[in-house]
Amino acid sequence: MAAMAPGGSGSGGGGVNPFLSDSDEDDDEVAATEERRAGLRLGSGSGLDPGSADSLSPQDPVALGSSARPGLPGEVSAAAVALGGGGETPARLSIDAIAAQLLRDQYLLTALELHTELLESGRELPRLRDYFSNPGNFERQSGTPPGMGAPGIPGAAGVGGAGGREPSTTSGGGQLNRAGSISTLDSLDFARYSDDGNRETDERVAVLEFELRKAKETIQALRANLTKAAEHEVPLQERKNYKSSPEIQEPIKPLEKRALNFLVNEFLLKNNYKLTSITFSDENDDQDFELWDDVGLNIPKPPDLLQLYRDFGNHQVTGKDLVDVASGVEEDELEALTPVLGSLPPSLEAPQTVENSLLVQKLEDKISLLNSEKWSLMEQIRRLESEMDFLKNEHFTIPVVCDSVQPSLDHKDSEDSGQNPVINSSDKQKDKDTHLSKSDEVDSNIPKENFPNSVPRREKEEMPSSSPSTKNTVHFDKPNRKLSPAFHQALLSFCRMSADSRLGSEVSRIADSEKSVMLMLGRCLPHIVPNVLLAKREELIPLILCTACLHPEPKERDQLLHILFNLIKRPDDEQRQMILTGCVAFARHVGPTRVEAELLPQCWEQINHKYPERRLLVAESCGALAPYLPKEIRSSLVLSMLQQMLMEDKADLVREAVIKSLGIIMGYIDDPDKYQQGFELLLSALGDPSERVVSATHQVFLPAYAAWTTELGNLQSHLIPTLLSKIEKLLREGEHGLDEHKLHMYLSALQSLIPSLFALVLQNAPFSSKAKLHGEVPQIEVTRFPRPMSPLQDVSTIIGSREQLAVLLQLYDYQLEHEGTTGWETLLWVVNQLLPQLIEIVGKINVTSTACVHEFSRFFWRLCRTFGKIFTNTKVKPQFQEILRLSEENIDSSAGNGVLTKATVPIYATGVLTCYIQEEDRKLLVGFLEDVMTLLSLSHAPLDSLKASFVELGANPAYHELLLTVLWYGVVHTSALVRCTAARMFELLVKGVNETLVAQRVVPALITLSSDPEISVRIATIPAFGTIMETVIQRELLERVKMQLASFLEDPQYQDQYSLHTEIIKTFGRVGPNAEPRFRDEFVIPHLHKLALVNNLQIVDSKRLDIATHLFEAYSALSCCFISEDLMVNHFLPGLRCLRTDMEHLSPEHEVILSSMIKECEQKVENKTVQEPQGLSSMRENVVYPFQPMCLRYLKNAWCMISTQH
Repeated sequence: MAAMAPGGSGSGGGGVNPFLSDSDEDDDEVAATEERRAGLRLGSGSGLDPGSADSLSPQDPVALGSSARPGLPGEVSAAAVALGGGGETPARLSIDAIAAQLLRDQYLLTALELHTELLESGRELPRLRDYFSNPGNFERQSGTPPGMGAPGIPGAAGVGGAGGREPSTTSGGGQLNRAGSISTLDSLDFARYSDDGNRETDERVAVLEFELRKAKETIQALRANLTKAAEHEVPLQERKNYKSSPEIQEPIKPLEKRALNFLVNEFLLKNNYKLTSITFSDENDDQDFELWDDVGLNIPKPPDLLQLYRDFGNHQVTGKDLVDVASGVEEDELEALTPVLGSLPPSLEAPQTVENSLLVQKLEDKISLLNSEKWSLMEQIRRLESEMDFLKNEHFTIPVVCDSVQPSLDHKDSEDSGQNPVINSSDKQKDKDTHLSKSDEVDSNIPKENFPNSVPRREKEEMPSSSPSTKNTVHFDKPNRKLSPAFHQALLSFCRMSADSRLGSEVSRIADSEKSVMLMLGRCLPHIVPNVLLAKREELIPLILCTACLHPEPKERDQLLHILFNLIKRPDDEQRQMILTGCVAFARHVGPTRVEAELLPQCWEQINHKYPERRLLVAESCGALAPYLPKEIRSSLVLSMLQQMLMEDKADLVREAVIKSLGIIMGYIDDPDKYQQGFELLLSALGDPSERVVSATHQVFLPAYAAWTTELGNLQSHLIPTLLSKIEKLLREGEHGLDEHKLHMYLSALQSLIPSLFALVLQNAPFSSKAKLHGEVPQIEVTRFPRPMSPLQDVSTIIGSREQLAVLLQLYDYQLEHEGTTGWETLLWVVNQLLPQLIEIVGKINVTSTACVHEFSRFFWRLCRTFGKIFTNTKVKPQFQEILRLSEENIDSSAGNGVLTKATVPIYATGVLTCYIQEEDRKLLVGFLEDVMTLLSLSHAPLDSLKASFVELGANPAYHELLLTVLWYGVVHTSALVRCTAARMFELLVKGVNETLVAQRVVPALITLSSDPEISVRIATIPAFGTIMETVIQRELLERVKMQLASFLEDPQYQDQYSLHTEIIKTFGRVGPNAEPRFRDEFVIPHLHKLALVNNLQIVDSKRLDIATHLFEAYSALSCCFISEDLMVNHFLPGLRCLRTDMEHLSPEHEVILSSMIKECEQKVENKTVQEPQGLSSMRENVVYPFQPMCLRYLKNAWCMISTQH
């Protein structure tokens, strides 16, 4: 394919037409000049008018270009006229030249008629056949006259173009519109056309048939090529190795593997191994086992495996190892082997042929090695002779062009040396005494300094035969002829060369130095890049970078770097990595000044590019180039660029890359004035709405900024205190509504700073000077530190090495345990300032905010795990215990009770006491929870803090047994208040505990409490039973729960228990929609009906209204369920009618909603009864009704009513 220069034209500015010869294309480029020359010659020779459009002379560029090729008619006559045969009759033109001229001038009908006549006479012309069989030449033209090119480009681009670009034109034709299917000469049936008009339908059928035939031929050809490519997967040298060593098994080829896979699968299917066949097909999912063409393309299918096996016995397996082909064979050994090979039996003739071919191949390889050694020796001889000639002729100067040849050279040697002025290898192979070629004369003219005596012989042998210093002294032999220079010039003009175009001028100039190579690449690369496939453009990156590094012109370097950053329209991750790698290599090579002057402007230009991939490349480049930029630029221009992108870019991926680059910048910046700017960027990054950006901030930006803050001494003096003050401000302003997102943002930042804080404590410890690596280094436990979010948060990375950290940890534990914290300023700040402030903040947060409790719990857990067990036991726990003051003396103390109801309790329990899980730690946690449950129960305080502790601990299955132990302590407690609290805590624990524990530990405890002497304890168990009914699927458990709840509802002693009925109705409304359907239909809805009936008889209006309100909520929730017709008629509707009776007297607004619900339910039942066929009446009980829309509407109205009442 001819490569097209930008703009769609050929390399010389003319078009490329595949139906014209190469000489015709060249004539297009110099059409005006050739026409003038032809006119002059023709005017003097034959008297024809060279300017006539109708004249067609043999000197016409088309005719001359066609007849100048050997093997075509009219060659001799056309050449004779071209050389000036003035008085002779003009030569007869070739048909090919006439056809070319007709095609060039777009006389297509005439050309078509000529082609038809030639076909009828049996003299088909390839040029016309190719032209009229190409669909591109039968498109309808858009009105441009024949012979005219595109506007402003006379006779411009032909049908070809790089990469099949559109729009395409014919040679000299106008713009063509591509049709859906193109008629060609081969697909036309001339008998179907008449003067009455075109039969377009029949024409399209013929066209499509033709294109189908062509497509099938193309597919067949591609199959053949692909098959051949598959057969030659194994390199030639490897195959030689396998053949020369029979014990080595040649690896299977892809084609062979696919064929065997097909046969194996076929065998499995035929013998009913279907499961094995399915597995085999899954393991070879890249192959279609239903179609043999997927395997062999145009290869015939072989017999099946059974037939191959049966036929195997008909082949005779011959012996091997007759000759040790793995070793070299000398010539005398070959002679000795000859009679042995000749005496072999006939049965071994076939393998012996293989052995002979291998032997011949080895001998040829040996000859090649000897020849290479011979040429090495001859090169040494030539060098030595060159030095001798230099010593003889050191006082003479050889001209640039030699007028005579050496007398010692005979005629043949002169010609050969003229053809190859470097080394004439064929003559030297025949005769070692061949005289020096002209390149040797050049070498003899090199000054003496180039061959000093100190140069080793090996260096002399490795020197090139020509060097840049001799590029102007290359000599060529002049023939011993008497032809005039003009004749020589005219003769050489028939060597068709093109130096008039840009590409031709580049080709004609061979670079003779590194500088000229760089200049040439700088000129050519801008024209090469647009014509390279987008998917392969990264292959140009090394070439572009090397040229940009070494090119002497700043403007060209800028253009090349611009090409690099615009090389790919939307570079993917791998392509961006390649470009970044190249940019870093460029920066290392050229230094900071040129990086600032040449690379950064390219980044700045694309900072607002419309494609996010380009902006992503800019963001990543800023970080990758940071180590190679001047420090002033790092802290000013680059930082400003990244800040702008962080604030303005809308793409999450781009801002994520910006954050990572900012982290790298923070690792290299050394201007303290930029500290505050970095802090503002940190807060912006932490508050970003994208989770990806926030994650990158914690992994890269924050640790890098913390390291810089530590160096400046601001970690304990500014960064951590500022974040704590922001948390306190949030809590003060959030009394009516805390911004939990901001709290999470600041607290997670503090959590990410814990490793940096601990590293600072170790580095500033009194023992830091003693920490020397000598002897055996102690090992750090795997669980010593929490898993870091990134390597930058690993304490060993911050310290420098894991060995250094191990030594420091050993000294740290010893110091805390034996010597204390005296003089340890950084640790004293943690103990005396950080911890008290954190505990005070914990007491201010809302205990019912599960998210806040969880965040602070995780923070204290990481803090205690990082600082170690000794620090936790001696510094953290005492401060919490001092504030909580857990003792029965504080039961009536308002201060003590107040602390126990705050978030301090769950955070201490889940964040501090769970850091370590040894037996003593678990006992301490159990004792703390038991004391809190007891104190809160006896003081009638809210249980929110205890509930928060159970919720946080219950999320981890490892603590389920421990929590059940705490609750059993409450079950057997002497105080009914504590037992009642334990019963309510079971409701929180049941949802996360597996059914085995529920059956073995929870249900027995609840049944024990359900028979408690105190009615309040029994009522407290109802929510827990309801939760079991909602979450458990074991029928035995459900039956036990059903029996217990039935005892509450049916036992006469509970008939007047208003609080028990209220709790049951609330539980039914909460768990009914999620309970097991059978349990709901057989137990929940019927009992709600009974409770509604009983409530109609309630005398006390307040209690009656309270029960009715809870019943209304329960019925509203259950209306979302699928209810059978029988249940709807017998229980659901009657219950609603009872409830409406209550609401008519107590709450008219509820009565309106209930009437609507009842009406809609009745209507649905009636409609279903009418539509039901008579023969299906027995299935009525199985019909269910979805009431979701009604449910949502009623719930909404109910909520509005309840809100209004409250």
